[in-house]
Amino acid sequence: MRSALEASSGAGRGDVAFKVLAVGSGVTVLAILALITLSTAWESWPVFQQQGISFITSDNWNPNAGEFGARAFIYGTLLVSLIAIVMAVPVSLGIALFSTEIAPRRVRGGIGYVIDLLAAIPSVVYGLWGVLVLAPNIAPIYQSIADSVGTWPVFSLFFGAPVSGTSYMTAGIILAFMITPIITSLSREIIHTVPSPQREAALALGATRWEMIRGAIFPWSRGGITGAVMLGLGRAMGETIAVALVIGSSPQITTRLFASGDAMAGYIANQFSEASGIFRSALIALGLVLFLVTIVVNVLAERIITGFDRRMQQA
Repeated sequence: MRSALEASSGAGRGDVAFKVLAVGSGVTVLAILALITLSTAWESWPVFQQQGISFITSDNWNPNAGEFGARAFIYGTLLVSLIAIVMAVPVSLGIALFSTEIAPRRVRGGIGYVIDLLAAIPSVVYGLWGVLVLAPNIAPIYQSIADSVGTWPVFSLFFGAPVSGTSYMTAGIILAFMITPIITSLSREIIHTVPSPQREAALALGATRWEMIRGAIFPWSRGGITGAVMLGLGRAMGETIAVALVIGSSPQITTRLFASGDAMAGYIANQFSEASGIFRSALIALGLVLFLVTIVVNVLAERIITGFDRRMQQA
């Protein structure tokens, strides 16, 4: 009897210790995020004090004249991230579905190994490949597309001149290569969690393989897949070196995808070492804006996933 009480008391102390550790870890993470926000806000306050809301709403960035408008950098970050997501998501889902539902078992391990290997490649390697190999070879393709659709009413807005190998499109392609392994790996693990009876029941009712995927796998895993896509989007928005090498360093707002541009993270990496005074404050403010945008993306992802889970529980 005594030993049972001692064991129960020990287990209770273990539960309390684990609870304290878990709560402490969560509070520590929140405290670190708050300190990052406060410190960057403090360092960037001079430029906000000088520019006000025009720091976000203006696209006039001229450090020599003391004028800082970050809208072009925000636009570039969102545009290349959108291009990357549009390219990467279909490919990632296709690979994940092929490796889990279609490929022979002896092939699935090799696919997973290759995907994990791609995820381990440093971003600077992607960037160097992009600027040394992809950009020079893809520029003629861009030019051919621009020549073909340059006079079309709608297509000319997106694929017309000017054309450059280092451009929004090239940066988006590089980011697509970088986030595809992340989205694929997470999607593959999520699809693995779909109960086998759901697959078997759909097939037993006469569903084709695609109907089984659409009716049994997607409804179960769409919340997790959405989370994987949003995580890939966050990675794309925060990527620095690769984007800095291939986007072209020309802050402008244009619908031309083949034109040079710039993004927040890449511009900060290129300029921070030589910045001082109000210019340094402006670069830190860019980092603060990027940090806040990333938080917004993660909050939206959490709300979307929660909504999917709630609907699945009600179904």
